[in-house]
Amino acid sequence: MGGVPSTPRLGGGARPEETAEYLITAFFAEKSFPLVSDYWQKLLELPLDLRWPSDRVLEACRLFAMNNCSTRHLAKILVHLAWCLQECVSDSGLASPASSKALNALYIVSVFLKNLIENAKTDNFEVLYLLLDETEPIPNNFSKAGENVENLVMYSTLNFIAKVDVSPETYLLHHELLNFMVIAMSTQLLSGPSPGLNDAHPFIDAAMDQESSLVDSVVCKLLLNYTIHPRVPLNSSFYTILSERNQPVLRRVGFAAANLMLLPFNYLVSSTGDASRSPLAEISLNVLLILSHYHKCISVDYAKDKSDNDSSESLTKEDTYFSENPFCKAVGNVRDIEYNRITIEGDAQSDPLARLPFASLFDTLGMCLTNETSVLLLYSLVHGNSSFLEYVLVRTDLDTLLMPMLETLYNAPRRTSNHIYMVLIIFLILSQDSSFNASIHKLMLTNVPWYQERLLHHTSLGSLMIIILIRTVKYNLSKLRDVYLHTNCLATLANMAPHVHRLSAYASQQLVSLFDMLSRKYNKLAEVKNDKKNMQDDNLKEESLSEDPSAELHLYTDFLRLVLEILNAILTYALPRNPEVVYAIMHRQEVFLPFKNHPRFNELLENIYTVLDFFNSRMDAHKTDDEWSVEKVLQVIINNCRSWRGEGMKMFMQLRFTYEQESHPEEFFMPYVWQLILSRSGYPFNPSSINLFPVPVQDINDGFEEEAAKEDSLQV
Repeated sequence: MGGVPSTPRLGGGARPEETAEYLITAFFAEKSFPLVSDYWQKLLELPLDLRWPSDRVLEACRLFAMNNCSTRHLAKILVHLAWCLQECVSDSGLASPASSKALNALYIVSVFLKNLIENAKTDNFEVLYLLLDETEPIPNNFSKAGENVENLVMYSTLNFIAKVDVSPETYLLHHELLNFMVIAMSTQLLSGPSPGLNDAHPFIDAAMDQESSLVDSVVCKLLLNYTIHPRVPLNSSFYTILSERNQPVLRRVGFAAANLMLLPFNYLVSSTGDASRSPLAEISLNVLLILSHYHKCISVDYAKDKSDNDSSESLTKEDTYFSENPFCKAVGNVRDIEYNRITIEGDAQSDPLARLPFASLFDTLGMCLTNETSVLLLYSLVHGNSSFLEYVLVRTDLDTLLMPMLETLYNAPRRTSNHIYMVLIIFLILSQDSSFNASIHKLMLTNVPWYQERLLHHTSLGSLMIIILIRTVKYNLSKLRDVYLHTNCLATLANMAPHVHRLSAYASQQLVSLFDMLSRKYNKLAEVKNDKKNMQDDNLKEESLSEDPSAELHLYTDFLRLVLEILNAILTYALPRNPEVVYAIMHRQEVFLPFKNHPRFNELLENIYTVLDFFNSRMDAHKTDDEWSVEKVLQVIINNCRSWRGEGMKMFMQLRFTYEQESHPEEFFMPYVWQLILSRSGYPFNPSSINLFPVPVQDINDGFEEEAAKEDSLQV
């Protein structure tokens, strides 16, 4: 780039555009400016009104990557960013020169840091060069951070988020800080799906090292941002900048990031100009999910005593474990701001720092559960936070949370498998509570507009839940053939069964229909197994069949037994309250006959036939000259339910399924969180650089084509 004067000229009649151009060019050029140089103040104070095409931005990033090892300009601008944020905290977030300088620093850092991470050849990120040169003059106020740049900047960022409230004056700075955090923590994308000992993630590791009180405050603020959903302040001074997004040239280096890398501005204001959405809420949730689901792999060495002989080998066993995540712990410790726990003695317990209005959080979740990231947040809360789970379970308007998730299951073909899994796990967790299972049958729905197969008028929430879970099993049986999904649906139904109350006719029919569908699949597998035994030619196989029909047959035997146990639980503990279930079993009693003598099913079917014998005999004893109608049969059942005493019924232990997280949940959640962020929030990342999860080749090619298209459009 050629030599750059040590002191940029601000006077002498130079136009501001030329000065801004000069300062930015100096940032990625060869010459190193000391941390204490006035260059940094001039760079961050000056409005960066530039018009740079994308190819020039890319060239600047290339030169910066080449020169940063000697200039250490990334580390230096991060230090200055930290100092600006500390000054903003001291000013209580009021509009000040420090806020403008922090924004300028964030715009510059966002462009160059993201490019460095995306193009890193290894995942140890030494290419960032976050250590200052030993010969670098260090000011006194830097020693407090232990001369650790990533610690300093992450502490200052988190401290600002925790202590400075969101207002029209601070909205943009809050948003850009969170955006910077996503970029800084995207180093995870370059690591494999299983965290290893050699994984290096300097920024997120620095966040994990912060004091618990700060972590609690940050979690509280991020959840508040999500709960409140603060809107883009359209009347503020920066909205006019945001509105210029359709210009064919770049206004500033921040705009280069916005257009080239989809960094801040095209995210803040959508193409439709919809000001009702809250970008700050969305990115707050993204950052919270990244932080709370991160786990660092740690090694522990167990060394045996060495012998006196120096030549003897030292036997060392290396073991690994995952360090505790303070953000995950803080999410679990959040308490309702409206409820202070009091001990038996009357003394208030130690008050956690993270307190939120659970009522507002509950309502916000209900409005946002069509969004997959919100479903993941709800999972994190009901699984990890017992106080929030208790709050949910005592709400009388559970339809607020359940209806959007039931609609998600209804539209399963248009949802990702992980989205379906998370909804089913939430249902399983909720169904572990008997009060939940009872209350959902008391909540009546006037209609279900999104259910297209038939009109559902005055159906209980519990009946709808059973209908949707059975529908999901049937869809999975015909399309996905996912054992995990089957198991979760049936486990939730089993938990609900003893508490069923006035199950609707349609839900009762679907329950018996599920047994029929599984039995037909079972019979088909049994025939295949028998045919294979008699088959002489091993090459004669149907391609659609499982490689091991015996294993699949055993699986469907378990499924059939589980459905029979669900029916048994309803008939044993709730028959008088469910005449429609009795009617459905009587109407389709022939489907049970082939299994009456099956060794796995006979004891369960004995109870069903005890019920059938009782009500069939009552039907036979009821003399009528008219033809039987559905209403008449049902009325006989209702009348005789009153005299039902359960005589002859064998009592089986109630099934109770609980959800247990896998031993290494990070192997699922870390890739899942980043997949959501990349696919849902408009945050782009070079697909060929991603190792955290498999990226289809087509997506990699599409990514290159999109980048090429962006470059072409930027040079109009």
